[in-house]
Amino acid sequence: MAKALDFIDVPPNSGDATKGLIVILHGWGANAEDVASIVPFLQLPGYHFVFPNAPFPHPHSPIGRAWYDLSQDNMYEGLTESRELLIDCLQSLENSTGIPLKQTILSGFSQGGAMTLDVGLKLPCCGLISMSGYLHSNIQNIETPATNILPPVLIMHGKQDAVVPLQAATKSRDVLESLAVPLEYYEFEGGHQISSQMLDVARTFILSNLT
Repeated sequence: MAKALDFIDVPPNSGDATKGLIVILHGWGANAEDVASIVPFLQLPGYHFVFPNAPFPHPHSPIGRAWYDLSQDNMYEGLTESRELLIDCLQSLENSTGIPLKQTILSGFSQGGAMTLDVGLKLPCCGLISMSGYLHSNIQNIETPATNILPPVLIMHGKQDAVVPLQAATKSRDVLESLAVPLEYYEFEGGHQISSQMLDVARTFILSNLT
């Protein structure tokens, strides 16, 4: 097992009071640099951003990373390790940044969105954002955070997503609603992508929950 996740760290400009921490997880086959490129489009000065790299190499890309295997023979292999590493990373960021989990929003795209829901519902984060993500099959058995309060969740998905079908988003919505999770749900025209509309909604969600 890897010792720790490496990540791209984007602190707020010098002199700005830090309003909170936003952690964004990349999808299968991408890497931290891919999602770090969205920072200017979110227009959130004063917030600290962290972009972790998944621990496993991608089987078809020399620069891509994976949170776990998605092949038919080894589906979800590596999930337990990634889950532990991500929880360790988030808890260590409390110490290194001085920003507690209650002022941290965890978010992710695709496989990173799935990891966001998997890990974030177990921790006292102040909000979760899943873009084109999905639920792991064991999510119904989640353990609530020590606070016993589940964080608010924002789910966004493209109606024409051919990689993670829209059904994955509606299932996530239905399961989380059954668990009484505070939920915002949006569908957009488009495929498997982070659109400008998603970023606008994410920005509003962040400002509403992390100020």
